[in-house]
Amino acid sequence: MPGFGDIVQKAFYLGVGLASYAGEKAGGKLAELRSQVQKLADEMVAKGEMNTEEARRFVEDMMKQAQQTPTSGETTEKTAPSEPRRIEILEVDEAPTVKEAPKENVDHLRQQVLELQQKLEQLKSDQ
Repeated sequence: MPGFGDIVQKAFYLGVGLASYAGEKAGGKLAELRSQVQKLADEMVAKGEMNTEEARRFVEDMMKQAQQTPTSGETTEKTAPSEPRRIEILEVDEAPTVKEAPKENVDHLRQQVLELQQKLEQLKSDQ
């Protein structure tokens, strides 16, 4: 019959083995993630959406985010990227916004949105 010392030793070895296995799996996942992020950055550089320096920083930032683990007090919202910054585009001759726009302006804006959606669909289909 195995003694208490043997059971403790086996439990210790099991813990070390599990920790080693988990470390190998995490390392593999990080390497796979780095590969995917690098591929995405390379595609963006090829399309001219960012330069090589921006791509390098992008990959580094994404890997830092992937390696950070949230502590018990943090939520995933704090570690997730924040919502994109909203940009308001104004024409030079555009009048200040009023609470209720005339119906003509609303119709005109709807038409512009439809045209932009069509252009976006066309750009998507060209790729």
